[in-house]
Amino acid sequence: MGSSQKQGLGWMEWLRGWFYVVYEMLFQRIMASHLQNPLPLPPLNDITCIITGSTSGIGLEMAKQLAESGAHVVMAVRNAKSAFELIQKWQNEWSGLGAPLNVEVMELDLLSLKSVVRFAEAWNARSGPLHVLINNAGIFSIGEPQRFSKDGYEEHMQVNHLAPALLSILLFPSLIKGSPSRIVNVNSIMHCVGFVDTEDMNVVLGKRKYASVVGYSSSKLAQVMFSSILHRRLPAEAGINVVCVSPGIVHTNVARDLPRIVQAAYQLIPYFIFTAQEGSRSALFAATDDQVPEYCAALKADEWPVCAYISHECRPMNASEEAHNIETSQKVWEKTLEMIGLPLDAVEKLLEGEQVQCRYGLDGE
Repeated sequence: MGSSQKQGLGWMEWLRGWFYVVYEMLFQRIMASHLQNPLPLPPLNDITCIITGSTSGIGLEMAKQLAESGAHVVMAVRNAKSAFELIQKWQNEWSGLGAPLNVEVMELDLLSLKSVVRFAEAWNARSGPLHVLINNAGIFSIGEPQRFSKDGYEEHMQVNHLAPALLSILLFPSLIKGSPSRIVNVNSIMHCVGFVDTEDMNVVLGKRKYASVVGYSSSKLAQVMFSSILHRRLPAEAGINVVCVSPGIVHTNVARDLPRIVQAAYQLIPYFIFTAQEGSRSALFAATDDQVPEYCAALKADEWPVCAYISHECRPMNASEEAHNIETSQKVWEKTLEMIGLPLDAVEKLLEGEQVQCRYGLDGE
């Protein structure tokens, strides 16, 4: 992290953020010891869920467990072939235990905002309800050089924040039909060391030195800030709840990007690091538990400045101090809408049943 980012956050807040990260890694298993693994789920036969990034890691675990509980699961993925192979495997394992699992695959590439628009238009065209959207897909290219999407945005920012934000808003027509519905954003404790400069979302102006941890933590903080403004702008009667969750420090495919010596150390501390199944519990809780809408409603009534946040132990937690910065959150909201090609009143128009034009529509750029 560059010195300017430390200055932006403030030294004490920056150090406090890293304390939270280290504390979560060292003690998460103890703090979550009251949870069963896998997390027991209620019957979900009338629920439709879209899960991004569901061919590996916690997304895979969520898709499988939700489907086994009776939900209609839509795997929104870039690699459709892998998803179909997984479904076949699950169906074979499930054979004889009940009705076939209700799982389908739709292609979605979060590195292309046009792909996001295409996916949303295809889903909304069904005119059916969507009860849960789980924005799970994410990247953390540890130690890798800075990369940009075909849309011109830093890849962490696009995959972890911009594309999920666009997807969430464009799916409003279906989420309204599925009301009460939920948007669950799989976030990270790393948002505590993030800092968002709305004038330099791509980290290219030299004010901050780019590093993968800067790209990742900034994108996760931007997601919390955007979700917080969305939470505040959604009227209670819309019936859409917005929740961010921390899965904990999880052993997933992110290890592929680590240097070999770090990978070795990563493998030596399995006690501290969650399995993908353990890491899936907070998002599954946020997607299915009856307490979550009550928690969101209470925050709205209290005019709490940050959206609902669920910890790795499936309990409400407070987001970082920087996440409470309402002025910056509002700037992140406006800048995000500009970057994803939506008008500032997109949410209000969609809630009123009107259509909105996205710059990345099929006939657009």
